[in-house]
Amino acid sequence: MAAPPPHTPGSSRFFRLLEDDDIPVIDAKESLTDVVFKLTAYISKAVDTAYTYEQLRTSVAGQTLRPLISRLSDDCHHPAIVAALLAARYLFANADADGDSALNTSRALACELVAWQFLTFLSEKELIDYLLHELPEYEQEPSASPGDSLRPADDVSRRRPSSTERSPLIRAHSAEYGSLRPPKRASLDRGALSSASIVNSNGSQPNLDESMAGMNALEIAAIGDAKKFLSQTQVQKIVEDIWNGDVIFWESLSVNAVKKARAYNKRVSDPFTRLRVPKYQKAFQTAFFISLLVLYYAVLVERNPQHITTTEILLYVWIAAFAYDEFGEIQDAGLMFYQTDFWSLWDIGIIATSAAFVVMRIIGLIKDSDYLIDVAFDLLSMVALFLVPRIFSVMSLNPYFGSLIPVLKEMTKAFCKFLPVIVVLYLGFLTTFTMLARDRMTLNDVSWLLIKVFFGSSYLGFDMAVKISPLFGYTLMLIFVCLTNILLITSLVSLVSNSLTEVMAHAREEYLFQYSIYVLESSTSRRLTYFMPPLNLFPLTLLRPLRLFFPSEQVRGIRIFVLKATHLPFVIVIWAYERSRRLVTRSNPTLTKAPHFSSRPVSTNQVGFEGGQDLFKAMSSRRTHHLDPSPTRAPDAAASTAHSGPGSADNAQMLALIQKLSAQVDSLTAMVAGQHKD
Repeated sequence: MAAPPPHTPGSSRFFRLLEDDDIPVIDAKESLTDVVFKLTAYISKAVDTAYTYEQLRTSVAGQTLRPLISRLSDDCHHPAIVAALLAARYLFANADADGDSALNTSRALACELVAWQFLTFLSEKELIDYLLHELPEYEQEPSASPGDSLRPADDVSRRRPSSTERSPLIRAHSAEYGSLRPPKRASLDRGALSSASIVNSNGSQPNLDESMAGMNALEIAAIGDAKKFLSQTQVQKIVEDIWNGDVIFWESLSVNAVKKARAYNKRVSDPFTRLRVPKYQKAFQTAFFISLLVLYYAVLVERNPQHITTTEILLYVWIAAFAYDEFGEIQDAGLMFYQTDFWSLWDIGIIATSAAFVVMRIIGLIKDSDYLIDVAFDLLSMVALFLVPRIFSVMSLNPYFGSLIPVLKEMTKAFCKFLPVIVVLYLGFLTTFTMLARDRMTLNDVSWLLIKVFFGSSYLGFDMAVKISPLFGYTLMLIFVCLTNILLITSLVSLVSNSLTEVMAHAREEYLFQYSIYVLESSTSRRLTYFMPPLNLFPLTLLRPLRLFFPSEQVRGIRIFVLKATHLPFVIVIWAYERSRRLVTRSNPTLTKAPHFSSRPVSTNQVGFEGGQDLFKAMSSRRTHHLDPSPTRAPDAAASTAHSGPGSADNAQMLALIQKLSAQVDSLTAMVAGQHKD
């Protein structure tokens, strides 16, 4: 009889995990918090050494993740399982610095890997269900004490009615927040979810059901910087479908409409819901920015200091519409997700500078001060620093320009980190030179001299060295020039170059990450009646006061009517565009896209662990079950997998043989790997 394989550290540990049955069993009715901490407990045991993502994906280091992937793909029916994996990734990535940061980073990458591998077992319809499943709003039971357990994630029977203009289009919030999104999502910070042991400082687990309420898996991935997950083909296919409107969140424009991700069907969908397609929203937003820029240049060229002209009034209206639209985005998406967008900083800059111009302009006119009016127009001139780049933000959709944005961000971060060293050195020499030249040069003169020398005018510093101090001037200026132009500048250039190299090494991931955020920020809004600026001022000035006199149901009906009346031209443009595209597709059949919701494909690149799944799993369906507990599972999809084919017996024998062979290969791989470690 053959001798058993040697018990090496690597192989024995791998089989111990299987024998002890540590793989979590996740019920479809469990809360998100419970699911996350089951996953973190397993991954903490499975990954106990720092690995890179490629090592986890392609080497034996990732073997301990296989049982979890198999269990999730075969038995897990929880609709938020992908969101839970990404939430676990967020917890590991933001753990306290007291722990092993490299190990926590490896565990975070393992969560991404498991989430991606789980997606490879899904059909495209299931991808929509799991990636875009919106976590339910959290509500503590009225009779619950502070120490009571959390309400299950799928408990929807305790939703309180809302009196805001949005219900029942969205889930109700606490009355104390009115129509605003509760701060639970916006306050998702590291203080609440950061601990090396994934436990709060008071010994309790963080309430993820509360912190991540209303979010979906893609949003959690964006907030958690899960760039490798977002760059996967399966994820990007869904993101691309959202961008093009093939996946929609609203199917009708009615008072009782409910937000739910689904495939677009033009036969049953309301044409006005096409206004929520991100591609069309960005196109109309770009047109709005162009009109804002035209008004901006017109006011600057006209520059009437005596009174406010008609063009200037229009500019005020456009600025107010843009500010209100940005406020709505922050309210809908939450501050945490809003700030992940690179262009949000430019939007805030436009609003802040424009508001300063308006205030200064009004004060100048009231006080009849030419100086204040000049300052107001100077502030308006600075708006171009933010407005002009913002118009060309659409270029970030191009892979080349989209890759430059994260490069600029990382280079700016590197410069800001290095800036304190420069400031400390500059202040030291500034104090010395000012005291030496106290009778000959002022502080302002010395300050500008050192700034000029720092940026390359070394000859100017040597010319002024004698004036600063006949005795020490040349020596000190030589030291200052060597430290700045040679040492600091060279170090800064090297540091920025390293940041550039690191980002460019992952240029595709960085671009797809920014692209995903660009798409998601247009689809996270839970408002059905979204008004394009400057038409968004109608509900603000005319419809909002009606809430004081009419019921919320009637006000929502009025909003829908006003939306259809004011946005009909936009819908006509979208209809003409889509119809022209269909005509082009019919005349060129080769341009027709493949069906989006066919049965899950099996290709050669999915064979093996690094390709996505094992051969015997790729040959079979993910599972044959009916997902009744899942609110996002379509019944027709479950029914389609409920019956076996005619050759089910032969297939079962083949699968059993393949499973046996696969187990033997895994055992041999673990044994060889353990011998290499020895």
